[in-house]
Amino acid sequence: MYGTMAGTFKTPRAPRRSFSCMNANKTGRIADRGGAPAILRRAETFLWTSGRVLEQRRFEVLFGRVADGSGLAAALAAYEAGPGAYAYGLEPDIRGPEPQPLAAATALMILEDAGRLDADAVVPILDWLSTVTTAEGGVPAVLPTLGAYPRPPWLPVSGEPVADLLSTGQILGPVLRSGVTHPWIPGAVEFARQGVEAMEHTHPYGVESALMFLEAAPDRDWAREQADRLGKLLREQRMVLLDPARPEDTPVAPGYAPGEYHLAYDYAPSPDSLARAWFSDEEMRRSLDHLAASQDSDGAWPITWAKWSATTEVEARPGATVKALRVLRGFGRL
Repeated sequence: MYGTMAGTFKTPRAPRRSFSCMNANKTGRIADRGGAPAILRRAETFLWTSGRVLEQRRFEVLFGRVADGSGLAAALAAYEAGPGAYAYGLEPDIRGPEPQPLAAATALMILEDAGRLDADAVVPILDWLSTVTTAEGGVPAVLPTLGAYPRPPWLPVSGEPVADLLSTGQILGPVLRSGVTHPWIPGAVEFARQGVEAMEHTHPYGVESALMFLEAAPDRDWAREQADRLGKLLREQRMVLLDPARPEDTPVAPGYAPGEYHLAYDYAPSPDSLARAWFSDEEMRRSLDHLAASQDSDGAWPITWAKWSATTEVEARPGATVKALRVLRGFGRL
């Protein structure tokens, strides 16, 4: 669905692969006689060949090619659409020059990677978000201004948008970790708390966004309690593919693309994630084995959500690749 989740689009594709295919050894790490794992070398080649400057700079920072994030911050600046506002396809599914809250979420995550999550960068974003915040205290995913530009069918534009945990949760995660204070934050936190507590019948991206907030929520006891509840809800509603070799056992969420499953690593992208406790060691191993085996022949990771534009697929695959590498490295697979 969303490249921030995580978060698109029709170019000629390799033949559909089986969920059970594996190309890793027993540890999930693919050996490379040249030093770096082959899986990392292939991904790096793809990024230098086909990645946007943004993902190339992000890779440099995250994998130690450069000492600081100034180049990454400069690459992000190209997507600015006014003070604290971002557009121009920063989030590949969101086209056009009009800033949107989901693009602000992506910008905050990139600023965090760049080591620039300080008041100088965060306050202007929160100032802009304050101008589009609803009476509930949160922000919509997208605004009516998107209606004039190309967009995927799963991003309906309303003339009276309502606040959404999908966007507000993603934004609050890095904002709360930044330590910056701002009048926007208390109302957004209260909106997100109420949204998490009311979450019953939901969908995988909704759970991911709730987790992004819970990982940084100020009340840690409450966050752990709610995470435990959501983990049980996830299993009850079968929102996670626990055995990649048996996708037929897990229904695809309504409105999602065929094969658009969420696996354990989507909810627990690092060993210290709140959601890591939701899965057994074996369930986690299977999901990571599947992730390692899903690398395409050109070194990229595919996107799983619906494809509606060739350009946005090209722009989204580098981000999906950086995300996959981060997960694999976090679990010691690189």
